Amino acid sequence: MWRRFRRAAGLLQALLITGLPFLVINGQSALRFDIPQLKLYFFGSVIWIKELYLILFAVLFFLLFIIAITAVFGRVWCGWLCPQTVLLDLSESLSRLFDELPRKWLQRIVLLPFSALVSLTILWYFVPPLKTMQLLFNDALITGFFLVQWVVIYAELAFLGRKFCTTICPYAMMQNALFDKDTLVIEYDKSRDADCMKCHDCVKACPVGIDIKEGLQTDCIACAECIDACASVTAQRNIKPFPGYKGKLFRPKTFWLGGATLVVGGTLALMVYSRPEVTFLITRDPEERLPQQINRYSWSLYNNTGEPRELELSTEGKFVIIGETVLLLEPYSFKKGKVLVRSEGGKDEVVFRIEEDGLTVEKKAGFL
Repeated sequence: MWRRFRRAAGLLQALLITGLPFLVINGQSALRFDIPQLKLYFFGSVIWIKELYLILFAVLFFLLFIIAITAVFGRVWCGWLCPQTVLLDLSESLSRLFDELPRKWLQRIVLLPFSALVSLTILWYFVPPLKTMQLLFNDALITGFFLVQWVVIYAELAFLGRKFCTTICPYAMMQNALFDKDTLVIEYDKSRDADCMKCHDCVKACPVGIDIKEGLQTDCIACAECIDACASVTAQRNIKPFPGYKGKLFRPKTFWLGGATLVVGGTLALMVYSRPEVTFLITRDPEERLPQQINRYSWSLYNNTGEPRELELSTEGKFVIIGETVLLLEPYSFKKGKVLVRSEGGKDEVVFRIEEDGLTVEKKAGFL
């Protein structure tokens, strides 16, 4: 019963994570971190490394989301959506198709291509998929990352496997502090213990090897395998399984935690998509040996959109720009440069302006 739903949820999540790098918005990946230029492509927008406040806000949203899901749904991630669980379950299912071969070694063989795909998927979130495939065995850095990740992921899945969930995983250890009496868990109905056939099929089916009849244990990943195993036996007696999900999904904590997460998520989206199309920064350089009444300035431009820009740099008052005034910006690009400004009677500060078809941004900088 539960296994079908769990498999469907896991495969859907795997397709989403693997397919997301192929989703292109405004010519760029929907979600990808560009390491050389230190910017994150984020669903049609771009977040620069200088915008640390957005990154911190994104981390806050992620933490609140994890806390809310864990407090309400318990270890649903571990048993239903964690890539480790999905890959191990899928490899076990495939290995069962060949009963004449040793299942343990067959599962390890099946995990080889799965681990390679996971390694590739991780790379796709930093290098576009097509470029990754072109450079996979032609670029030493990409090849090295791919092979190292492949070996580490395969070794963890094939030799550590479920033990990772119960001994190393930091998320599993953190969950104990987030659970309460109403958190969704799998619990054995002790009031019906006298009717239990003690076939121990629930123990045999458990991927982490616990006995649910002994009560709730921290190693349980809420995968519901014990429920399905018990149901196959109790169905013959027309009674419901002895283990089952227990918890209260709709309660005050659900609403205030979910509400806080939605508010932070909405605020993050508003902060990202309400930024100006072009960010313009300009500062005066330290004093140099320049002719009198001439100052040097350093400028930076950030294009936060997927459209190319052609901007005109100008000044107000009695100041004249010496240097490039037409600034071209590629989509999602950053550009910087220097410009000289000569005073023809203006004093104290210069008002710089960049303009393009209805877009005007002004910045002030001192003049000596």
